Order: sequence, then C-alpha cells, then structure tokens
Amino acid sequence: MNIIDEYIAYVRDVRRYSQRTATIYEGVLNDYFRFASRDGVIASDGEFSKAFNVSEIRQYEAAMLSGNPPMSSRTVNLHLSALSGFCRYLMQKGYLKSNPVRLVAKPKVEKRIPQFFRKDAMSKYFETTAHILDESQFDCFAAGWQTATGKKYYERLLERLLISSLYSLGIRRAELIGLRVGDVDYGRNVVKVRGKGDKMREIPLVASLSEEILLYLKAVETMCGRERSLTEPMFVTYKGSPLYPNYVDRAVKSALGDVRAIKGRKSPHVLRHSLATELMNGDTGLNSIKELLGHSSLAA
Repeated sequence: MNIIDEYIAYVRDVRRYSQRTATIYEGVLNDYFRFASRDGVIASDGEFSKAFNVSEIRQYEAAMLSGNPPMSSRTVNLHLSALSGFCRYLMQKGYLKSNPVRLVAKPKVEKRIPQFFRKDAMSKYFETTAHILDESQFDCFAAGWQTATGKKYYERLLERLLISSLYSLGIRRAELIGLRVGDVDYGRNVVKVRGKGDKMREIPLVASLSEEILLYLKAVETMCGRERSLTEPMFVTYKGSPLYPNYVDRAVKSALGDVRAIKGRKSPHVLRHSLATELMNGDTGLNSIKELLGHSSLAA
C-alpha cells in the first residue's frame, strides 16, 4: 500500500470522512504528486521534503490559478486544504518536520450569501402536491403499482417526501441517503441522523412528516411484497435500489422546477439553508440551530 492509499484509508476509516470526501482527497493528492514529479523526481517514503515544501506548493497553487481553464479560488483552497491534511499525516509519521502548506497564502474567496426559499413559496409547493397523499391516490397505486401510472405515482410520492424531509429536518443530502427504516422513532417523534464523522443526533419529527413517511413505507412494502427490516435503506428507487446523490439532486430540481414562486438554484442544500433561515427569523437560538444542523462549530 503506497502512502496515498494509506492516508485515504486513514481519513475514511479512522477520521470517518465520507467516501465522496475521501475520493476528492485522493484525486487532489494524485494530481499534486504528478505535478511534483514533472521533472522526474518522485517523492518516496522518507523523501517527502522534495515534493512538499513552500516553493513547490506555491508553484502548484499558481499552476491551478493560471490553468486552462483556471480553477476557482474556492477549488484551489480545497486542494490546499487536502494537501495540508496530508502533510499533517506525514508529520505524524515522522516524514516531515513541519507543514509547508501553512506558509502558503491562500487566494481570497468571495463570500457567497446562502440561498434559501421563502416560507410562502415552500407552502405553495406543499399545497399543490397535497393530493399525492390522498388515500384514493394510494389505493389506485396499490392496485396497479406495476403499471406506468403506478411507477409515476411512486416517484412523485418519493419526490415529495425527499423535499419534506430535507426541508423539515434540515439534513444534508448524504444524511438523507443514509437514513434507515429504523431511524424514525414514532413514539418519541424523533429521527436519528448519522452526520459527518459518524456522529449521531436526534431531530424532532413533526406529525405531518411522520404520516408522510408511514405512507411512503407502506408504498415500498406494497412493491416488495413484504415488511422491510429496520436496517434497510428508508428511501429506494422504484426498482428497489438505494438512492444516490444524483437521484436526489434530480428529484429536488424536478419537484421545485414547476413552482413559479421558487426562484434560484434548486438543490438539497438550499432546502437546508431554508430551514436554518426560518429558524433564525423565528428567534431560535444559534446553539439550537447548530445542534439541529449537526455543525461542530457555532461559526458555521
């Protein structure tokens, strides 16, 4: 196992970074090693100072900013952050005496104002899709879920529940995908969520979302013909496969795309911002919002 593979295994299995983050870090490190070895000098165990020094990292930063096409300041900072974490790992292993990335000035990033959807716009969406939850609609689905009409109903039911969950719980996309059937405690009205670093938190569950989840789970059991176990993924596609990031992104865009009152970028994270904005406007304490959203720092 080379040093990059060793580090990626460390951040994934010990630091509990998500697979997506680990893949990004791996790509950054492979890219940097290619850059550092452009003159035929490849760093090996015990010789990392040749590749990881202030001069080399500054040249790498300049190459990223002046590339074709040039990388954004935000992306460059992501690369530098990944390199900094790797250098700290090399220090722990005794391969480096200091972290050279700390001495490299990072490009300034223009702060973006978080986008959010207005409460009245979201209310409009839930009003116009309320018919999906009608018992008569569900009965038609149960009688013919194998048909094209049944498939369309299921996908719209799932689509609405994804919006409801993201908006009501304020969870991240990865947290949504990671929910299991048994993560909902209907007796205590809470949802157990696995956040970054595999940290667990409990989020209050409103009655309307609880009812929507139960209806959806009933639809899934209708299709699979059995009662599902508590450890199975809560959300699945029409074919029964676990959801994946692109599916959630497309579902959010599809669901909100036809609502004229909802403007701007339509993504799972904007729904998370929307809940946070509503809570702040309602004078909810920052500490409470921090705990709900699963942030480790109040500054976030």
